[in-house]
Amino acid sequence: MKNSQNITWHHTSVSKKERHVRNEHKSCVLWFTGLSGSGKSTLANSVDYALFQEGYRSYVLDGDNIRHGLNRDLSFRPADRKENIRRIGEVAKLFVDSGLIVSSAFISPFREDRELVRQMFEDGEFVEVFVECPIQVCENRDPKGLYKKARKGEIPDFTGISSPYETPILPEVVIETDIMTIAQSVEIIIKYLKDKKIL
Repeated sequence: MKNSQNITWHHTSVSKKERHVRNEHKSCVLWFTGLSGSGKSTLANSVDYALFQEGYRSYVLDGDNIRHGLNRDLSFRPADRKENIRRIGEVAKLFVDSGLIVSSAFISPFREDRELVRQMFEDGEFVEVFVECPIQVCENRDPKGLYKKARKGEIPDFTGISSPYETPILPEVVIETDIMTIAQSVEIIIKYLKDKKIL
C-alpha cells in the first residue's frame, strides 16, 4: 500500500550525530541471523548486557517478543515472513536514529529480505552477524521443542526443515556457536564495534 500524499516526513530537532556526541558512541543495528536454536537471542542479550555494563546505550529486539506484539498478526508464510522482517527493519532504524546500538535477533532466513533491511541504513550502520551452527546441533539443543514438532509435521514452513535458510554471503561477523563460548563470541562482536569506531 502506497503512502498517502497527505503525510510529510518531519525532521527531528536533535540529529543522530548530536545523539552520538551525547552518548559518546555511534549507533548501529547488530542483525543476528541464523537457524532456530543457533543461539541468536542468547548472544544478542549477552552483547547487550556487556554494552550496558560499559555504559553504552543499547537495546534488544527479539523475534519471539516482537511476534507477541507488533507482529502478532503475521503468520510464518513467506509473504508474512517478509513483512515481519520489513517491520522490524523499520523499528531497528528508529532505534538507530535515536542513537542506540540495537541487537536484532531474528532467523530472517532469506538474503533478499536481509538486504532490503540493509538498504534502510547508512553505510556501516547495518552489521550482519551470522550465528553459524550446524542444524544437527540446533536440533539437538531444540530449546523450544520446535524441531521435534516440525519433524512431526506440526509446524509448516519451519526453517531448516520444510523451509530454506539462505546463509549470508558476506556477513560482517561470523560466530560459530557450536565451537565458541558466549564470552568469546561477545568479545569478537565488541572488538568489531571498537575496530569500526562505533564504540
